[in-house]
Amino acid sequence: MNLSPADLRQLAVAAIQAATEAGQMIASSQAGEVEHKTAGGSLASQVVTEIDRRSQHLILDRLGPTRERFELGLLTEEQVDDRSRLTADHFWCIDPLDGTLPFIEGLPGYAVSIALVARDGTPLVGVVYDPVAAMTFHAVSGLGAFCDGEPWPTDPQPTGDVLSVFADRSFAALQDHDVLVDVLEQIAHGMGLNGLQVHATGGAVMNACGVLANPPACYFKLPKPSGGGGLWDFAATACLFHETSGVATDIYGGPLDLNRADSTFMNHRGVLFATNEALASRVRTLRRGES
Repeated sequence: MNLSPADLRQLAVAAIQAATEAGQMIASSQAGEVEHKTAGGSLASQVVTEIDRRSQHLILDRLGPTRERFELGLLTEEQVDDRSRLTADHFWCIDPLDGTLPFIEGLPGYAVSIALVARDGTPLVGVVYDPVAAMTFHAVSGLGAFCDGEPWPTDPQPTGDVLSVFADRSFAALQDHDVLVDVLEQIAHGMGLNGLQVHATGGAVMNACGVLANPPACYFKLPKPSGGGGLWDFAATACLFHETSGVATDIYGGPLDLNRADSTFMNHRGVLFATNEALASRVRTLRRGES
């Protein structure tokens, strides 16, 4: 089924409403009992709460009519991949609560993320709701990116004189952590900046949003044997980046494989979000140190 710009706008409105309602529910909730999943390669990817499941149930209920009307497939973090994403022309890609670990700890850095993705992996709609700030970010392919309904600047000006690096909590435990920090500091100085500031508390979705909000900035995950974040962690924010001057690619500069047939994880080629291509090209040199 072909989707017109009007269809995409309608689907974006539905996703915004679902994400907002789920996010408001999360904001008024406590984590409660914490469970652990076997999937993923880090604690952040393994913890799950009843609030994750409640958010997912709410979102699926609200988006149900769109699935029937537009013949949409589905991929969502808290249920088994039914692989409808591989046969439908488009599918909803949902993370009902990204950043469960900061949510449990009562810290900022968690969000609701909903994307509409074409079968070839192109993100067409991206919606992020930040329950802490009560802010909504959304983008529609070809129609721009927005923050609380206002157009997102396509050429944001630097917010400081340092390079902001957003990272997962596992960043500090990387075997080559010190080497990576040294290289990032060299990149910062090579850009005429005064140094480096690392932010390593939030989930993948808010990390990517942090890149857009704090230029010059980047967020990356190097390739590794397993894990590496799920498709649902990057689909919505990739759409945001595509509609601004930002860069969202794998670590080699290729398009993000957002409908990977053999896995729902992104470990095979890593991910890179950067505020512009000049910075992205410098950060891609980090892949030479991958293990």
